[in-house]
Amino acid sequence: MLKEFREFALKGNVVDLAIGVIIGAAFGKIVDSMVGDIFLPVIGALTGGLNFDNYFLGLSKAVTATNVADAAKQGAVLAYGRFITVTINFAIIAWVLFLVVKAMNRLKKQEAAAPAAPPEPSTTDRLLMEIRDTLRK
Repeated sequence: MLKEFREFALKGNVVDLAIGVIIGAAFGKIVDSMVGDIFLPVIGALTGGLNFDNYFLGLSKAVTATNVADAAKQGAVLAYGRFITVTINFAIIAWVLFLVVKAMNRLKKQEAAAPAAPPEPSTTDRLLMEIRDTLRK
């Protein structure tokens, strides 16, 4: 049973999948930082500091706070602003990933378009070409 598990775990597909997950997690952190630290501040500056995180609807009369965290302590709230922020983050992340994949595909096409060097003639072919050239003379 241990031998079967080792064969399964060390198959190329399992190892490739594990590497893909690890790289994906690291890439996710990079994309999150790019969205949170670069794009969203620019969008906030362009929209005059608009921040959807504090948009909410109090579902009970006891909710009087103007901050989502404080309002949630007072009663039930429908915090739709956070959903809007997460949706905008998703759209930005999807756009950035689209651009990355598009660039990678362009690079792959350039590699595929490069013509391969013709193979060297075999020793038999070289010998036949020498015989042909000699006969022409």
